[in-house]
Amino acid sequence: MFERRHEKLAPLPVFIKRVAVSLALSLSLILVVLSLGIAGYHSIAGFDWVDSLLEASMILGGMGPVNQLTTTGSKIFASGYALFSGLIFVAVVGVGLSPILHRMFHKFHLDEQDIEPRSKASKSKRN
Repeated sequence: MFERRHEKLAPLPVFIKRVAVSLALSLSLILVVLSLGIAGYHSIAGFDWVDSLLEASMILGGMGPVNQLTTTGSKIFASGYALFSGLIFVAVVGVGLSPILHRMFHKFHLDEQDIEPRSKASKSKRN
């Protein structure tokens, strides 16, 4: 998807398209996970749809639970959903930032030929 280190930096329109695709993937992932949370809170905890949306959104956003969970099944679901939401947060940030970080690293990359090897540099300092 991205250019390799020996290739030139991608033009700005290509970069903007990559950012848009990454943001669309991130948003899609958030919507899928939010839908799973809403369905789980509605069916397992017995919340109505609006309360399920609120609960799933708060957990996915890292804010914590809102409503009191009364059944064991709902508590187990909420625990698993909270852990899963933490992993999704990491994935969304990674997908969203990948084209930006790649462009930054590609732009500022130095070839190994331009850098003095570490062993030679440390030997010359000792002499």
